[in-house]
Amino acid sequence: MSLISLMGALEIGLIFALVALGVLISFRLLNFPDLTADGSFPLGGAVAAIMIVSGYNPWLACGLAALAGAGAGCLTAWLHVRLGILQLLASILVMIALYSINLRIMGAPNLALIGLPSVFTPFISQIEDNSWLIQPLLLLVIVVLVKLALDAFLTSEVGLALRATGANPRMARAQGIATNRLTVIGMALSNALIALAGALYVQTQGGADISMGIGTIVVGLAAVIIGETLLPARSLYLITLATLLGALVYRLMIALALNADFIGLQAQDLNLITAVLVTLALILPKLKQKLKSKQGRRPS
Repeated sequence: MSLISLMGALEIGLIFALVALGVLISFRLLNFPDLTADGSFPLGGAVAAIMIVSGYNPWLACGLAALAGAGAGCLTAWLHVRLGILQLLASILVMIALYSINLRIMGAPNLALIGLPSVFTPFISQIEDNSWLIQPLLLLVIVVLVKLALDAFLTSEVGLALRATGANPRMARAQGIATNRLTVIGMALSNALIALAGALYVQTQGGADISMGIGTIVVGLAAVIIGETLLPARSLYLITLATLLGALVYRLMIALALNADFIGLQAQDLNLITAVLVTLALILPKLKQKLKSKQGRRPS
C-alpha cells in the first residue's frame, strides 16, 4: 500500500473516529440503541454542503451541521422519553424521516463541492497538491480537540450525571438526577459529533450524496468494539482513546484488505469485510476470556 493510500485510510479513520465517539455516548454511556446515526451523518454533510455552495464559511457550515445533528438526536430522545416510543423504534423513525429532510436540504440526491473552499483550503498549497498530508493532519487536530473537550465534559458534574443515567437510571432518579433531560442532552451530543463527521467527510470527498450514511452505525460500533478489544480500560480517558484507535485500526484493516492483491477483494466487498471484522472483534474478547480461564485451571 502506498503512502498516499495509507494517509487516505487514516483520513477516513479520523473522520469516523468522531462517529465512534458519538456511538460511544449513545450505546455505551447512555445504553441507548440509536440508529439515528445513519441519518444524522448525511444530515451533517447535507447542511455543510448546501452552506458551502451558498458561499458561507466552511467552519460555520460545520458548526451548523453539528447543531442540525444535535436537533436530530434531541428528536430521537424526545420520542422516547416524552412519547414512550421504544428507543430503537424512535431512532428508526427519525432515521427514515431524515432521508426526506436531507433530500429537501440538498435539493438533489447529490451535491458537488469540487473547486469550492473547505476547512482545509487555507492550509493546502496552491503550487503543489499536498492535500493528502494536510487533510489528515488537520483532522487529527480536530479529533484530539474533540476528545479532550468530551473528556472534560464527561468528567464534569453534568457528565457524571449523564453516565449515571446510562449505568443505572433508577438509582440516578433516586439521587435527584433528571434522567430524561440528560438523555436528551446525551443524544444531542452524540448526533452532533456524528453530523460534524458528515460535514468534514463531504469536504474531503468533494461532494455530498444522499446514500453516504448507509452503514454509519455499523462502522461506529465496529470502531468501539475493536477499540475495547485492543485497549480494555475502565478509565474514561482511555475508553475514549481506545475508541479513536479502534476507528483508525478499522479503516487501516479495510484499506489493507482492499489493497492486498493476493486476496482479490474489490470495493464492492466493503460490507463483507466490515461484517467479518465486526464478527472477529466480538469473538476475540470471549476467546481471551476462555484462554485466561483455562490457564487459571492448570495445576501449578
